[in-house]
Amino acid sequence: MATTTANYPATSYAEAPVRSTTVDRVITIMRLTYGLVPIVAGADKFTHYLVNWDQYLAPQIANMLPFPAHTFMTIVGVIEIIAGLIVLIKPRLGSIIVGLWLLGIAFNLVISGQYYDVAVRDTVMAIGAFSLFMLSKRA
Repeated sequence: MATTTANYPATSYAEAPVRSTTVDRVITIMRLTYGLVPIVAGADKFTHYLVNWDQYLAPQIANMLPFPAHTFMTIVGVIEIIAGLIVLIKPRLGSIIVGLWLLGIAFNLVISGQYYDVAVRDTVMAIGAFSLFMLSKRA
């Protein structure tokens, strides 16, 4: 009697939905995180309840603006709110926008010569946003 071997991994079909469900949960968590955090941070640009966001703007950038730094930061707040909403509605597109935005923030902090810890955190968050992009279904 001849034996046959299969050319596929020895994984039961019952495990496949569990993996899919776990990935779906991770995507949902990341989608909510990268959607809601920019919305909250953006809204706080108007209230400064969490922090005075104006302090994070690099002086080199602030000096190039044709209007006050605070006005610029409120514009940033609007952009962040929109980016967060895009993540919630279209996570694949929104995650790229948020990831690039976070890298821009990190760059701003590095050229300011301050807040390197926040720059590193924002870079790591950008990696997470790009990971959401990779996990998201093409839409």
